[in-house]
Formats: sequence, C-alpha cells, structure tokens
Amino acid sequence: MAFALRKRGPSTFERAADGSMTLMEHIRELRNRLFRASLAILVGFGFGIWLATPVRVLLSKPYCDLPQSIDPLTGKCKFVQLGVADVFLLNLKIGLWVGLIIAAPIWLYQLWAFIAPGLHRHERRYAYIFTGLAAPLFAAGAVLAFFVTTKGLEFLLNVSGDDIATNLEVTRYISFVTNLILLFGVAFEFPLIVLMLNFVGLASAKRLLSWWRVAIFVFFAFSAVVTPTPDPFGMTALALCLSALYFAAVGVAFLNDRRRGRGQEVYAGIADDEVSPLDLSSEPVPTGARIEASAPIAAPEPVAAPAPIERRYDDMT
Repeated sequence: MAFALRKRGPSTFERAADGSMTLMEHIRELRNRLFRASLAILVGFGFGIWLATPVRVLLSKPYCDLPQSIDPLTGKCKFVQLGVADVFLLNLKIGLWVGLIIAAPIWLYQLWAFIAPGLHRHERRYAYIFTGLAAPLFAAGAVLAFFVTTKGLEFLLNVSGDDIATNLEVTRYISFVTNLILLFGVAFEFPLIVLMLNFVGLASAKRLLSWWRVAIFVFFAFSAVVTPTPDPFGMTALALCLSALYFAAVGVAFLNDRRRGRGQEVYAGIADDEVSPLDLSSEPVPTGARIEASAPIAAPEPVAAPAPIERRYDDMT
C-alpha cells in the first residue's frame, strides 16, 4: 500500500488529492481493526470458557477409550493433577483456543479488510482460493492427528505392560494432543505452498513432478522428526498423507499450466545448456513488378566553378 503524504505545518497530515490515505489514517485504521478483532476474541473467549470442560473431555477421549485408563475402583477415566490450579489454568488455555476459533471469521475479516486495499484484483482472487482451501486442509490434519493419537497411545501403553500402573498428568496430556493437532494441521498446508510456487510462475508442473523423490524423502524425514510418538504409525500416516497431497497439488499445477499455455513456448523443450536449433531453410522471394518511369529524367545542369578570390599580401595581417 502506497502512502501519499502532504505535510502542512510541523505535524499535520491531510488527505491527498487522489483520495489515498495518509500515514496517520492508516495507523488509526489499524488501531480500530485491532480493537474490533480483540473485542471479538474476548467475546469468543467467554464462550470458550463455557465450552472448556466439554472440549477437554473430547480431547481426553483417545486416552479414555483405552482399558488402561479406567480406574478399577470407580470404573471411570481419571487423570493426575500435580498442581492446585492446573485444571483451572488448563481450562483458561482451552477457552482461549476455542475463543480464537469461534471469533476467527471476525478477526480474519478485519485482517483482510486492512490488507485487501493494497492488493490487485488477481491477488485478491488467489487469496480467496487459498483461504478457502486452508480451512478444510487444517481440519483434515486435525482429524488425522486424532487417529494418530489413538493408535500411538494404544501402542505406547501396551509396551509398558500390565505390571505398571499408568496415570497421565492432565496438562501434559492435553498439551500433547493440542500440539499434535496443530502440527498436523500446519503440515497439511504444505500443498498450498506448492500451488503458490506454480501460480506465481516460479516452478512449472513438470519441474515439481521431477522433485517427487526429494519431496517424499523430505516428508518422511520431517514426519520422523516432528511426530512426538516413537511408534511408526504416526510418522507413516503423516508422510503418506503429505505425499498424496503433494501429487494432488502437482496435478492441479498441470491443469494450471495447460490453461495458461505454459510449456508450449518455442524453446520450452530445450535444456539450459543445450544449443537451440536454427532453421536454415530458405524461403523463395517472389520477383516484384517492374516500375516504369513516367517521364525521362533530365540531366543535371553543370555548375559553374566559383571565381578565384584575389588576396593581397596585407590580408594576412
């Protein structure tokens, strides 16, 4: 966004003649939109506190569905609380996350309304497309994280054996699940980066497809590092899903290249270090029509030589 400023006096800024906003007006608009977004998050936080307990029960479901989590005396799933205020602080944390999700349409709109005036029309169209794809991809990653959590806990708790009593601390368990959901959700946004590289013209679909071996290796290495559980289920599931999303993004890139006519250029099939072929075939040139002179051209008249200039000996002085 370009600022058109015109100063009158030491600190007074006025609107330019073309209608563009001044620097102080941009700052005021940013302040107003931040205030509205913060107010929406505060209201969402109030609803999040009310929903904190049901959400905590939902996040505890992968562990509570296992037989190791059932207390033999009460027959219910129980966690351990090490601090007096641990559950209270955990509810505040869950309420904040839920409030951010509830208020997401408002604070995302405020962010978009501040950025959109500085974008071109095609940039706005791309932003709509990528934003519309980001939400379902993140949700798909969250669902996969729940599946991985269930299988991972079942594997880890069975390794410990029946002679060891397992009591999980509630804050560490909820942090484990939420971090896994956030990690898988962000990882599922990777195909959008691939599509962005293709849409802006930095990488063609053929080049993206030629990187598939490197991409799969990076996916498995990334999954092995970031997956918190040592079992092979989470790592393999995340790597396979990322690989499938990568090939799906490459397929969309092929459609985009065909729509834009990429790869049909004159030198598209020539490598960077390859000499381009030259077309040496000659084309016949037809003979032009004869031009007839309308009148004979007269010979030029002779030009008389100039008369010699007489000089006296004193002209040089």
